[in-house]
Amino acid sequence: MVKFLFKRIDNSALIIFRIIFGLLIFLESVGAIFTGWLERNLIQPKFTFSFIGFEWLQPLPGNWMFVFYALMGVFGLLIMVGYKYRFSMIAFTLMWTATYLMQKSSYNNHYYLLILLSAIMVFQPANRYCSIDAKLKPSIKDISMPQWCTMVFILQMFIVYSYASIAKMYPDWLDTSVIEVIMRGKKDYVLVGELLQQKWMHYFITYGGLLFDGLIIPLLLYKPTRKWAFFISLFFHLFNSFIFQVGIFPYLSIAFALFFFEPETVRRLFLKRKPIYDKHEIIVPSYKTPFMAVFVLYFIIQIGLPLRHWFFKDNVLWTEEGHRLSWRMMLRSKSGSTSYKVIDAKTNVQIPINLDDYLTKNQQRTASTKPDVIWQFAQHLKKDFAKKGIDVKVFVNAHVRVNNNKLQRLIDPEVDLANVEWEPLKHSDWLLPFDQEEMFKEREKRIERKE
Repeated sequence: MVKFLFKRIDNSALIIFRIIFGLLIFLESVGAIFTGWLERNLIQPKFTFSFIGFEWLQPLPGNWMFVFYALMGVFGLLIMVGYKYRFSMIAFTLMWTATYLMQKSSYNNHYYLLILLSAIMVFQPANRYCSIDAKLKPSIKDISMPQWCTMVFILQMFIVYSYASIAKMYPDWLDTSVIEVIMRGKKDYVLVGELLQQKWMHYFITYGGLLFDGLIIPLLLYKPTRKWAFFISLFFHLFNSFIFQVGIFPYLSIAFALFFFEPETVRRLFLKRKPIYDKHEIIVPSYKTPFMAVFVLYFIIQIGLPLRHWFFKDNVLWTEEGHRLSWRMMLRSKSGSTSYKVIDAKTNVQIPINLDDYLTKNQQRTASTKPDVIWQFAQHLKKDFAKKGIDVKVFVNAHVRVNNNKLQRLIDPEVDLANVEWEPLKHSDWLLPFDQEEMFKEREKRIERKE
């Protein structure tokens, strides 16, 4: 194992990936500014729903978040050209992690993946060739790298895709209900809007997505199927980019193909002047023991995190306990109607509130269906009234629909959420159980209608 990981191979794939990676995170950073995403999610809101435990991590005041994102874009460019690479990579990783943790109204698994990839890139010798660093300091120049540099990306993406495929193996996905709901929002797309409403297209997307996620890494690893797998990957990710508009992730996923092709192929296509490395040396460093410990521990955590929802009571699609950091990507549609009743604890008189005074429309949607966000907003209301010297109770009336199923009550309306402690490792008893029987009845009705 040690010899395999520390065998030297040509580093062309990593060098080209660094250039693409730097360009993409630059585009992600400046794109957030120019598309209005940054203003909608981190500047307009009066407060943001940070990850629980990181409430202290709030956006910079005024327009300083524009500067924050512009600086991330600069670091992206520095990474691309390989200047002050290690510092730039660490700085971007910390800044991106901070912006991820400070808001979850627009949570996306891809944002979490970018944290992991950025952290991995910190330790990669990605500036050893075709970089300003190597030009300024020729002693670091190298045309090879340890094989672990490639394997860490392959293993990471194998975990991501495998869990994404497994998570799709549930009835609402398999009967195309999920895709049907999602595609309704794409009806007005130019040229393809009506096509996306066709039942055969729903089946194509549903089972194509499941099979792609489950098979793409093995197919890329197997040389006879590698080229076909790459072209399928190219189509799949460009389709996702156009239809689902998921930022840089599709292009980043395409770039990962670099690590599956022969190094000589990559060198011949992108770095023709680069010398050929063919020594196949095995250089085991003195730090191999701590390296192996960190390597193994990291992947144990990556394999374990997506499994944690099994240790919580009830359906993760309903409670969302263990949903995040688990590669449960584009897996379900949730909608609902939620109201908050604020009661003066001393007088027992209801205090009217207008959600528009507290939350943006996007935040209101999140605070209508996601239990942890609902709890956080109840806590925020309690703190807000405490500033006025009023102790309040907050009760929530929430009816939520998962996919095409009927609305069900999500929160116990008799529980004062303002005075309930959050239990991160325990099921929240104020979440009402999901009615599986009702779900099965709805599914039978849908099947009957189709027949």
